[in-house]
Amino acid sequence: MNNLKNKMAAYDAPQKVQSLGMYPYFRTIESEQDTVVKINGKDVLMFGSNSYLGLTNHPKLKEAAKKAIDKYGSGCAGSRFLNGTLDLHLTLEDKLAKFVGKEGALVFSTGFQVNLGVISSIPGRHDYIILDDLDHACIIDGSRLSFARTLKYSHNDMADLERILQRAEPDKIKLIVIDGVFSMEGDIAKLPEIVALAKKYNASVMVDDAHGLGVLGDHGRGTASHFGLTDDVDLIMGTFSKSLAAIGGFIAADNDTINYLKHNARSLIFSASIAPSNAASVIAALDIMQEEPERIQKLWDNTNYALKLLKQAGFDTGHTETPIIPIFIRDDSATFMLTKMLLDEGVFVNPVVSPAVASSSSLIRFSLMATHEFKQIEEAVEKLERCARKLNVFNRDHITI
Repeated sequence: MNNLKNKMAAYDAPQKVQSLGMYPYFRTIESEQDTVVKINGKDVLMFGSNSYLGLTNHPKLKEAAKKAIDKYGSGCAGSRFLNGTLDLHLTLEDKLAKFVGKEGALVFSTGFQVNLGVISSIPGRHDYIILDDLDHACIIDGSRLSFARTLKYSHNDMADLERILQRAEPDKIKLIVIDGVFSMEGDIAKLPEIVALAKKYNASVMVDDAHGLGVLGDHGRGTASHFGLTDDVDLIMGTFSKSLAAIGGFIAADNDTINYLKHNARSLIFSASIAPSNAASVIAALDIMQEEPERIQKLWDNTNYALKLLKQAGFDTGHTETPIIPIFIRDDSATFMLTKMLLDEGVFVNPVVSPAVASSSSLIRFSLMATHEFKQIEEAVEKLERCARKLNVFNRDHITI
């Protein structure tokens, strides 16, 4: 075999987990994404979804998507830069910009591509990208595509951020890119302190609000809105695959920045635009978020109730402040086993293990939706506690597999 085939054949990490019967990825769902899904023909409680507002099967979103297909067809057959811009995309961008409080917005095919295109194109060769060391992978990959120098500070450590800002040349672009809500830990960026340091050192701030939109702020407008700092944040990024219940992403900023990105962000220029059905359903989702604020309140009621039950059961939930609840197991094998045991019991959760985190920080990611009922949360936590006790995870020095 040649070198490529040798490398591919040598990769056997998934097979090792599969041989133990604990492989937790690519589990096939046979139904719509809801609080209960079908897996292998059985009902399973879903606590691994990012559909925070529970809109993926909302009748208004479905109807909007169907009407868009009837009018525009199934796709655009090209990039936004050339033949793939519809009036529907422009309507969506205007709506997004007004929603998050910026002059303009630009829609990309995925949230990942937003960060690839924006972060790689704004800072130049002699500029700086400054990241929290728990930023999402797409932020890291965007920085890798840039010619700028990338610096990282310890998670939410403002003294460390200031130390890095002091090192940077004062006359260069310094783009601080952060998750508004950190996708695994569930905690919120210290945006007031970050903005204050950015002003002190003439830096700019970009907030990735993939997990903040629909969750934080006035009517779910996100992290900047939550802190009253919309005007102090230079760029706000969001995805459609979480609260907005579709696929795609956007960046919102001043008109000059949007104009620059339209002509320089390679992941926009060289990717096909989102399907008309996706654009239409996101427009409908934005309408619902503003018309039904009670959905966000129910999401928080569910979050607070779940946190209360999990803490009462003795679980370590870290520093979460959001519907993303990490349940720290702190052992990769036990995390895999607990995930399997829960699925067998009819509860779907996501494992997070090394190398995504250190093995000593491995966790179960338990996430809430506005459409969960308290009795579903109670059932899930009861099964979590029962399975965890079988594995002795409350005494992590003596985990039994």
